Amino acid sequence: MDTVPQIEVTELLTRLNQGEKLHMIDVREDEEVIHGMIPGAVHIPMNEIPERITEVTTAPEVILICRSGYRSERVCEYLQHLGVEGAVNMSGGMLAWNSISGPTQLPS
Repeated sequence: MDTVPQIEVTELLTRLNQGEKLHMIDVREDEEVIHGMIPGAVHIPMNEIPERITEVTTAPEVILICRSGYRSERVCEYLQHLGVEGAVNMSGGMLAWNSISGPTQLPS
């Protein structure tokens, strides 16, 4: 299996601050995202990815986010297995994002 491309939270924050429109999917559970998500991220719980695959594969790059980076990396591997290119894991997940005081918003 290919290695999963990674993005560091500092790089993601820089890209967002530069105004890049990024396709980000937060795969955490409902009870996790109520505490905040990265602004602009879409919430699709990990177990819903297979049935909502068209929402995942609409951009050349999709950044997957979870609490620690483990589940989102599994989703990236799943997408690679399906032949989807452009899946990128956010290293360290929301724990790393919060450690650099990245902005969060409550889910809509």
